[in-house]
Amino acid sequence: MIIAMFVGMFALGMLQSALGLGLSHDRQPELAYLVMAFDMSVGMAAWMRIRGHGWAPTLEMCAVMFLPVVPLFPLLWLGTIDGGVLMVVAHVAMFPLMLVAMLRRLDEYAGCAH
Repeated sequence: MIIAMFVGMFALGMLQSALGLGLSHDRQPELAYLVMAFDMSVGMAAWMRIRGHGWAPTLEMCAVMFLPVVPLFPLLWLGTIDGGVLMVVAHVAMFPLMLVAMLRRLDEYAGCAH
């Protein structure tokens, strides 16, 4: 799933750059993060659907890409953190949140009953 996220992020990122839509993480960290989360979500959702996952777990996993910034954006706006810290903390937080989503639907991801 992580490889699919990277594929989505890099493929859509290259397309956005080719179209002149590249965003600066320094000047527009909020928008840059949201676009990157969307790009990762597209790759991940496509792979999950190919692998036969239902819509609910797919959308939950996509939500996890956006969830870490909820508490971080206000810290960014207050000047407590910068765009680089936002990116690092949000990306690190994604993985435990993905695990929580998988444990919530263990039968979906492990093929076993609770």
